[in-house]
Order: sequence, then structure tokens, then C-alpha cells
Amino acid sequence: MNIVSHKKLQEFYERPGREDSKVALERWYQIAEAADWRTFADVRMDFGSVDSVGNQHYVFNIRGNKYRLVVVIKFLVGYFFIRFVGTHGEYDKIDASQI
Repeated sequence: MNIVSHKKLQEFYERPGREDSKVALERWYQIAEAADWRTFADVRMDFGSVDSVGNQHYVFNIRGNKYRLVVVIKFLVGYFFIRFVGTHGEYDKIDASQI
């Protein structure tokens, strides 16, 4: 899968107080980049806690649900678009299906 953009993950875990997310976010990136997912069920095989929130938006729990990652997945073309990475509290303030 092609992921746009890894830089968003790096910017997040380089911020003070967020360094503990680095290993988990980089592991997510490695798995997602190597994957050949064609359906939501395929994603669930690797990430059992992923949720579909509509509008091609999917939410991944990172580091025991301390952080949330929202991506748009375009299965037909094999692209991920990182739309949001933040704490669980920050996630609660957004509409994950519309960002």
C-alpha cells in the first residue's frame, strides 16, 4: 500500500510528550506499507481493533488506545491518506468520518 504521508506520523511523535507513540506508529506504518489490502476484512486480519467510521475513513487504536490514527483508504488504487493522528481526547473532538 502507498501511504500519504509518513511525515504526519513523524511530526506527531517528535512533539514533546508524544515520543512514546513512535514505536507503535512506525510499526503500524511498516505493516500497512507492506500490506496488499483489498477490503476492510483484510485490514482487520492485521489490525483487529480497526473501525470503519464511514466515508472510507478508518480509525486505528495506537499504543493501547492512548492514541488514534484516522486514515482514508482507497482500496482500488492501493493508497492510504493519513488524515489525523492524536490523543484519544483530541480524537473525541473531531468528526472522524469528515476530516
